[in-house]
Amino acid sequence: MVRIRMKRMGRPHRPFYRISAIEKASRRDGAVLENLGFYDPMATDEAKQLRIDEERVKFWLGRGAQPSDTMMDVLAKRNLVDAAKWKTYRDIKIKARKARAEALAAAGGEKKDKK
Repeated sequence: MVRIRMKRMGRPHRPFYRISAIEKASRRDGAVLENLGFYDPMATDEAKQLRIDEERVKFWLGRGAQPSDTMMDVLAKRNLVDAAKWKTYRDIKIKARKARAEALAAAGGEKKDKK
């Protein structure tokens, strides 16, 4: 299965991400099928922070590529996917995660805090 996700580039404390179509089983920085754009969170101008080849993203989505959750947020903001459907799915996912945590706490096991 092909995923649309970010590949971290840049140097320490200066992140830069390439948006790529990549096989799901590949590592984060593994071989890509196609580069679809980039995201530079350190850029001061918002217009220069994100660049996506929308035509190629639509091509990969049409071929069955699945965006990662982060990329789905980005694509929903750009109206490349159904934003309302994604928001509903994300809310259900968050509620399920909270219910699992509450059930675990009620069973006596406490989840370790991440530090």
